[in-house]
Amino acid sequence: MPAKAPFVLVVEDDPETRRFYSEAFARDGFHVDQAHNGHQALEKALQRAPDLILTDIAVPGLDGIELCRRLRADERTCRVPVLAITGYGDRYYPDRIREAGADQLLIKPCEPERLVSEARKLLASRITDAIPAPKASGR
Repeated sequence: MPAKAPFVLVVEDDPETRRFYSEAFARDGFHVDQAHNGHQALEKALQRAPDLILTDIAVPGLDGIELCRRLRADERTCRVPVLAITGYGDRYYPDRIREAGADQLLIKPCEPERLVSEARKLLASRITDAIPAPKASGR
């Protein structure tokens, strides 16, 4: 039985960039939904918790940092991996997004193949974390 395709929510305010990233995930077998701002992303994530969220930090409404905080605070989305992306590589944003609970941060420009690769690594690590370790035998 084939594994179900992972579901990713792509959060990006620039329509062209959002389409570009979404197409890269779709080509790699992901189911994709899109959001153009943080409020829309939070609503969609709470309706149907995605397997992974890709969010730009600088989106309107709730920025990616506040979006991440709210995702982590809700039991429906607290374990969803968050891959953040930003065009601002200064020290201020990377520290803030990690403190908010993002699992990974990439700096733009970022090739879509790298986004998909990093997303797959995050998904694989979450699956590994969810599998309980075997109990030691008492011999």
